[in-house]
Amino acid sequence: AMKINQDTVLRGKKVTLVPYTAAHVPRYHEWMQSEELQRLTASEPLSLEQEHEMQRSWREDADKCTFIVLDSERWPGEAEENSMVGDVNLFLTNAEDPTVGEIEIMIAEPSCRGRGFGKEATLLMMAYGVRKLGITKFEAKIGQENEASISMFKKLHFKEVAVSSIFQEVTLRLDVSDQERRWLLEQTNHVEEKSYAELKQAAGVLDT
Repeated sequence: AMKINQDTVLRGKKVTLVPYTAAHVPRYHEWMQSEELQRLTASEPLSLEQEHEMQRSWREDADKCTFIVLDSERWPGEAEENSMVGDVNLFLTNAEDPTVGEIEIMIAEPSCRGRGFGKEATLLMMAYGVRKLGITKFEAKIGQENEASISMFKKLHFKEVAVSSIFQEVTLRLDVSDQERRWLLEQTNHVEEKSYAELKQAAGVLDT
């Protein structure tokens, strides 16, 4: 199962990625009441209980890898739920080709948009996918009206490969050549990988 990242923290300059735990669900649930986010993520509002079930399934499913995006300036220091800015996911949806990962990024906090948080979180997740999960091809499916997201992925070397007028979404793709792999690892060479349990313990917030 995709528990590979359950003790992994990826600490970048602007963002820190931590595993999605039950403690994050109430805040996440609050975000997903927003009609704008429902539209951008093409998702239905869930009850808090359903959101908890979803979190458990995300943790157990072998074909999903998810991190909550925290603001590096705030955490550790402030409580995680007060430091949450979004989430980033990798879906391994192609049974024939396990080297394809579909990536999704959501910066839910309006005050954190347009500040490079999404870009760094996406780079961290891509580098993790390449190093730990053997991903060599990335795909991103984005609603046509979400121009900021489309332009961000293009800056990360993704190319537009398809447009679906039915789903009103654009599919972008990146094949990780040796050159792209080097670029990706250079972009993320500042990232520290840490143990989630140890960091929480150090912050003195570990539940006994």
